Amino acid sequence: MKQKGFTLIELVVVIVILGILAATALPKFIDLSGDAKTAAVDGVAGAMGSAMSVNYASRKVNSSYGTAVTDCNTGAVLQGGLPTGYVVTGGAISADGTATCTVTGNGIGRTFTGMGIN
Repeated sequence: MKQKGFTLIELVVVIVILGILAATALPKFIDLSGDAKTAAVDGVAGAMGSAMSVNYASRKVNSSYGTAVTDCNTGAVLQGGLPTGYVVTGGAISADGTATCTVTGNGIGRTFTGMGIN
């Protein structure tokens, strides 16, 4: 009578191989929280830059639209305002001028271009 199945040695070898694969993949998944925090700050910086551009264009067409922007720290250009935990820094922006602004959150800072308009 012929028996079918795996031997104990074959099963142990498969378990060892799976353990080695898991040990090499684990460090990649451990640092995902850092990547997520960086991506969140990148998203807020991108949103601020885009919002300032749209605000500038709207206000340029009709001064009753949008918000006057005279410095980097104008979270009012974002619908709902600047998210909690983020800070925008930078200097004054002249009308029809640009400035490099920085948004900081989770200990990470990213820059965006602020556009001033009266």
